[in-house]
Amino acid sequence: MLPDSADVTSVYVVHVPGFHVPRPLGAQQARGHLPCFLPAVSRDAQKKMGAEVRSWRIHRRTGHTFAQLARFMNPIVRGWIQYYGAFYPSALRPFLQRINAYLLRWIRRNYKRLAGYRKARTCLQGITQRYPGMFAHWRLCRTIWGAG
Repeated sequence: MLPDSADVTSVYVVHVPGFHVPRPLGAQQARGHLPCFLPAVSRDAQKKMGAEVRSWRIHRRTGHTFAQLARFMNPIVRGWIQYYGAFYPSALRPFLQRINAYLLRWIRRNYKRLAGYRKARTCLQGITQRYPGMFAHWRLCRTIWGAG
């Protein structure tokens, strides 16, 4: 005999460090569907990754080239994508868009002729199209946070 639907939820909740496993909807339980395993990156992990990226102060590294930034960032970001994006990669999209926003700030600060937001965004979009493999996160997300 199967346990109550409330017990089914408690039996199938999985705790994995750095992941958030959403609880199934009550309607799915009532129809007899068991909860699925679809863990996403937790908010705490997102905050830690965001703090790490902020600590890099990308927009202040005006002495570096785009390729140097990619060499510095790619191993770390690739590891995050492999670990946290293994099951639910689209949950990382807002975080990866923020990295693109930091790269946009770097462009605006490094190239004075691209100080305007639209010019810098057009430049970054052109770079993502010409060199799609330059940054590890561009295979999942090429848009900029807040760009619409």
